[in-house]
Amino acid sequence: MVKKMLYATGIMSLLFPTLAFAADDPMAAVNLSLDSLWVMVAAVLVLLMQGGFILLEVGSTRMKNAGHVAGKTIFATGLCTLVFWAVGYSLIFSDGNAFLGGLSDAFFNPSIIVEGISGSTVFFIFQLAFAAVSLSIAWGGFAERAKLSVYLIFTIIFGIIIYPVIAHWIWGGGWLFDHGKQDFAGSTVVHLTGAAAALAATILLKPRIGKYNKDGTVNAIQGHNQVFSTVSVLLLWVGWFGFNAGSTVAVGDGFFGYVAFNTQLAAGAGAVAALIVSWIFLGKADIPTMLNGALAGLVAITASCAFVEPWAAVVIGLVAGGLMYFTMKFFDKVKIDDPVGVLSVHGVAGIVGTLSTGFFATSELAEKVGVGKAGLFYGGGFDQLWVQIYGVFTSGVFAFVVAFAVLWAIKKVIGLRVTEEEEVIGLDLSEHGSYGYPEQMKKAGSGYNVAG
Repeated sequence: MVKKMLYATGIMSLLFPTLAFAADDPMAAVNLSLDSLWVMVAAVLVLLMQGGFILLEVGSTRMKNAGHVAGKTIFATGLCTLVFWAVGYSLIFSDGNAFLGGLSDAFFNPSIIVEGISGSTVFFIFQLAFAAVSLSIAWGGFAERAKLSVYLIFTIIFGIIIYPVIAHWIWGGGWLFDHGKQDFAGSTVVHLTGAAAALAATILLKPRIGKYNKDGTVNAIQGHNQVFSTVSVLLLWVGWFGFNAGSTVAVGDGFFGYVAFNTQLAAGAGAVAALIVSWIFLGKADIPTMLNGALAGLVAITASCAFVEPWAAVVIGLVAGGLMYFTMKFFDKVKIDDPVGVLSVHGVAGIVGTLSTGFFATSELAEKVGVGKAGLFYGGGFDQLWVQIYGVFTSGVFAFVVAFAVLWAIKKVIGLRVTEEEEVIGLDLSEHGSYGYPEQMKKAGSGYNVAG
């Protein structure tokens, strides 16, 4: 047995030479190697979610903006990487104060000797992928009407001032962490933060041309490709296992499987709930609603996947999927144009998921994770629920206020929105000089309209 362990350690040392230092403790070396491999795989899954976001936003918007949507996602992810490397990671995880981390890890330069997952290169990439997802969520509020230059400026601000602050509060040892706020994989940190920024953007940018009539009625601006949207949800669903299960950052006791199990249940429940609700209220089983329901279930379980029992994961998914439908109708009623459904899918569902641990967290799982305590239904009283409530409120308000202030300043200096003419012809042509679908758009010619 010892020979086999030493042999395994030797193999792992070839795969992960930085772990060779632990050869004097074969079991520790193997465990660290496996944990590092799992976190790297999870990081790749989360990074691949950007492909899901590309297809989701492209499929949910019009073909005249398809190339722009796809291209700016890659550009923003690249810029986000540099910002996170320069200061973002450090502001989250290095020693600072209760409000914000310091700059001791600015221009992150990890040691080649890895003594644990925290502070390693794989952990950096994993956390970078989360920041990039939050940014992509925010872009839903900019869709089809924002200048490309705004994406550049806001990526930098979001990566320095908005995301790191909230992530530090909850994950980096900040004041909400000290209070025991439970957010295992980011219903608040990632999803609500991105949605709050999206809300600020869509308010300041105002609705797309032709979205609302003077009498308040709504003109549906259909996305051009439901197949893209459907494939995007599948990609995001698979990527979510890296998102949630990967947040265990360990494989030793198999707890990542439990987290994945709850994730799958909530996603399925969200899809079913949204489909049934749309069938009842629309008279048809609406495909976009069903797709958003699955995503809402995934967003909601993100905070609670490690804290709740499976039956509660189903309830959380059902509630999130149903609420998503009604809140999307509400936002349309108050003339908040949300082309991709970010506010309901990531904002409302993010709130539902974060609050859910205040009801459903078990004492055993809270102790295992090491954050907070049992929820109301498991004998914990209102203590954990109260922490979840003010944690959601302060995080959401901070992200919205800062994003609104920054975007307002950009609007005053260089403007946020493309011209009416540019919006009508599409951002592909006006911002990039070519269409994502050149053959189809040439056929449409000068008669191409705002709904195309």
